[in-house]
Amino acid sequence: MLTSTIHQILVLRSDSGGRPGLQLGAERRRRLRLAASVALFAGCAVLAACDRRPDTGAVVVSAIGGVPHVADASRVALDTPARLLMDSTAQGLVRFDAAGQIEPGIAERWIVIDGGMSYIFRLREGDWGDGTPVTAEQVVTMLRRQIGGPDTARAAAGARNPLAPFLTAIDEIVVMTPQVIEVRLSRPRPDLLKLFAQPELALLRLRPTGGTGPFRVAHRGRAPLLRPAFDPGQADPDDQREAKPQEDVRLIGERAARAIARFANRDSDLVSGGSFVDWPLLAVTSIAPANIRIDPAVGLFGLAIVRRDGFLADAVNRAAVSQAIDRSAVTGAVAPNWDAADRILPDILDSASLPQVPAWTLLTQDERRAAARQRVASWKQQSPGPIELRVALPVGPGATLLYAQIAASLMAIGIVPRRVGIDDAAELKLVDAVAPYDSARWYLAAACVACGDAARTALEAAREAPTLAERGARIAAADAAMNEDVAFIPLARPMRWSLVSPRLSQWQANTRAWHPLNRLRPDTN
Repeated sequence: MLTSTIHQILVLRSDSGGRPGLQLGAERRRRLRLAASVALFAGCAVLAACDRRPDTGAVVVSAIGGVPHVADASRVALDTPARLLMDSTAQGLVRFDAAGQIEPGIAERWIVIDGGMSYIFRLREGDWGDGTPVTAEQVVTMLRRQIGGPDTARAAAGARNPLAPFLTAIDEIVVMTPQVIEVRLSRPRPDLLKLFAQPELALLRLRPTGGTGPFRVAHRGRAPLLRPAFDPGQADPDDQREAKPQEDVRLIGERAARAIARFANRDSDLVSGGSFVDWPLLAVTSIAPANIRIDPAVGLFGLAIVRRDGFLADAVNRAAVSQAIDRSAVTGAVAPNWDAADRILPDILDSASLPQVPAWTLLTQDERRAAARQRVASWKQQSPGPIELRVALPVGPGATLLYAQIAASLMAIGIVPRRVGIDDAAELKLVDAVAPYDSARWYLAAACVACGDAARTALEAAREAPTLAERGARIAAADAAMNEDVAFIPLARPMRWSLVSPRLSQWQANTRAWHPLNRLRPDTN
C-alpha cells in the first residue's frame, strides 16, 4: 500500500515534460499549496510516516539471531544479539562509534610509541556495575584471558576467541600505575585498536558477572531492557539520575522474518544484523526504501575449498571451478546492485603489491566456461564417473538463490552439485565475514581454510615479519601463493543491511557494519 501511495505522489509531482509540478494547471497559489502538501506527504511516506514511533519510549532493537545473553567472549562464539549485548554492557579498552571509528572505552586516552611496538592506555574512572572500581590489575588479567598472555596457552586462547590468532604480536600486557597499562608488541601492528574495539575483546568480570557499560541491564529476560550506566566522568552527573525512557534500549534477538514483520508493524525502531541470506524477504514488504540501509561492508564472501581430494586435488581443477561460476549472475539473483568480486583482496591495504588477480579474468564468461568444461571432460577421461561437489550454505531464501546460480554454473561444465547445511561435510563452504581490521593478512588467513603448505608457510612468514616494510613484502608473497593455490573462490563482498527508524538519527552506515546501541540517538551516552 505504501509503495502504491508513493507511486501516486510521484505521478502528481511530474508533468508530461518531466519537470517538477502538477499535471492540472489550476490557479498558481492553489498549485503551490497543493505542491507543498504533496511534498510534505511524500517526505513522510519516504520516512515511513511522520507519526511513526515518536521519540518518547525505549528504543526497540531487533537483532537477527538467538536470544541475547551475556557470555565470556573468550569461550563462546557470539552471534549479533550477543555481540550487541556484550558491546553494550562490557566494553573493551576502546570501542567503535556510530561511524565505525575508534572512541574511548575503558581507556580514556592512549598513545603509541616505539614505532608502533608499544600501546599505553590510561584507564578512566569506572566500576563493574556493582560499585566495585575498575583497576589496572583487573583489566590486565582479563586481557590476558581474552587473547592469551604470558600466563596462558596461546593456542588454547585462539581456540576460544576467533580474534586471538590475529593478536599473536602482543608480547606482554603489564600494569604501569593503578590507572595505566601497557601493551607491548614483538612486531608492529598499526591496526591493533580496531581489534581491541571488537565485542569479542570486551572486558567482562565473571564473578559476579559485570561490565563497565555504557549500559546496564535494567530488566533481564529474553528481551533485556538496557539503561544508560552512570558515568562519573560526565560534566553533569546529576542529569544522569533523571529517568529518560527514550534513552533505554529493548534488545530482542529473533529470526529475520519476525524482525522484519515487527519493524513493518511499527513495533521496533531498528533491525540489525541483516545479511544476503534474508535480503529477499524485504521485497515482499511495504517498508519504505529510506528505512532500508546497506553498509559498505568490507570482508570476505566466497567459497572456501575445504576438501582437496579427487577432482579438487589439482590446483588447475580448482581454478576451473572458480572460473566457471558466473559471479554477476550469482550476485544479481540476490540483489541487483550487489557487486561481484574475483579476487581475495579488495585493495592493496598493507600489502607491498596490488592484489593478485586470476589469469582467467581476461577471458569472457563464455570463454571461461568453455575452458572449465574442457578441463572437466579431460578429467573424466582419466577418472570415469560423475564429479559431485557438496556446497555448504546457511538456510534462507538468499542462500537458495545463491545456490541456484552456483549449481547452474557447475552443471554447465559437467559437475553435479549438491547443497548441504553450513556445518555438514562438504567440498565447498561459504565464508561470509566482515573484516575486523584493515590488513591484507586477515583476508588471506580467513580465506585459507584448507590451503596448501606453500600458502600456509607464506602466511606464517607474513605474520612473523619484524618490520612493516618486511610485512608488506611477505603479505604480497602470501597473496601470490594463495592465488596460485586456488584455495578460495571469491564471489562478492559481504552484504549487511539494517532497517532504521527516523528517530535513530545517529545511525550511520560504515565499513565495519557495526552499530553500537549507545550511538543511535543524539542525546545517548
